[in-house]
Amino acid sequence: MITGKQFSELALSFPGTETVPHFERIGFKISGRRMFATYLEKDNSCNIFFTPAEQRLFCKMSKSGIYPVPNKWGEKGATTFDLNTVDMSLVREALYSAYNTVLNSFPKK
Repeated sequence: MITGKQFSELALSFPGTETVPHFERIGFKISGRRMFATYLEKDNSCNIFFTPAEQRLFCKMSKSGIYPVPNKWGEKGATTFDLNTVDMSLVREALYSAYNTVLNSFPKK
C-alpha cells in the first residue's frame, strides 16, 4: 500500500513540481506547465496523465489496479492507479513517464 504522504513525496521529488488544488484532489504539475498527476485521499487513488499508447502499456501491468478514467479524459490517457494495490516501483515509473511527457511536450507558459 502506498499512502497519500508517500505518493505526494514521490510526485514532488521531480524537479520543478508543485501542488495545486484540483476539485477534491491535489494536483501535481511542473511549475508553469500542466499537471501530470492528481491524488484523491478519500479512496487513496491517483490519476496519472499519459499518452493513449502509454496508458495501454501501464493498464496491462495490473488489470485490477490500473485502469482508464471512465470518461473523455480516460480516452485521452488519464489513468487511475489504486494505491492500495499497486506497487511503489510501478507508480514511480508511471510518474516519471508522465512527468517527462509534460516536460518535453508542453511549453512553459
